[in-house]
Amino acid sequence: MSSTLGTALVTGASSGIGATYARKLAERGHDLLLVARDEERLAALAAELKDAHGIAADILKADLTLPADVKRVEERLRADQAISVLVNNAGIGPNGVLLDGDIDYLDRMIAINVTAANRLAVAAAQAFAQRGRGTIINIASVVALAPEIFNGTYSASKAFILALTQSLAHELRETPVRIQAVLPGLTRTEIFDRVGSSFDHIDPESVMDVEDLVRSALVGLDQGELVTVPSLEDASLLAQFGAARQNLGPHLSKRVPASRYTTKA
Repeated sequence: MSSTLGTALVTGASSGIGATYARKLAERGHDLLLVARDEERLAALAAELKDAHGIAADILKADLTLPADVKRVEERLRADQAISVLVNNAGIGPNGVLLDGDIDYLDRMIAINVTAANRLAVAAAQAFAQRGRGTIINIASVVALAPEIFNGTYSASKAFILALTQSLAHELRETPVRIQAVLPGLTRTEIFDRVGSSFDHIDPESVMDVEDLVRSALVGLDQGELVTVPSLEDASLLAQFGAARQNLGPHLSKRVPASRYTTKA
């Protein structure tokens, strides 16, 4: 029997944040469609969660740097009426600073973090709005708010996800579809190992366990948050940031330049 909660499609589900979302959503009673490149790990996770929670779990091997694979995931998302949640998590991190960076690697990062994430988020928004239900969880990063502290291309990719979420929320406001951007800080997953780094030089008090991250993010979703920063104790700081951004709105597009620019060049 299919879950009454529907199926959660989780990208980047073979490890880390994606696998943890899969476990937490299975605990809640969702069926799963797990997407990643590592078919063996996906199959093992699917079997584990079927046995543990009695849910249905399917896998879809896909490399989201490849347009054809992204379209296969999109087609499944649009065609499968049972899909009610998208966890848009797949992504890769930086392997150094931009001045020493491999531009081909950065292009691959953009393909996953931006191009694929955008296509799946928009497809989900369109499909869920038509179905009259659905939830989109876009995994961004705190560096979307503080790009100076990290690799510029990675930070920009996560700022894209935040802006996309905010814009889609505005378009979806008259529908029952929920949307959330999750902004993790440093999180203890495999991502740093994959790019040749580690946590050895980082204050352990700055690194959140992935279980705590996902649990907190789901609580934020339940509470109706559009933007969730799991490590932020004082929520008023984020509210103030949002209010300042909104206050800029009326001043961003006018017929004449600001007076400080009207002196002769």
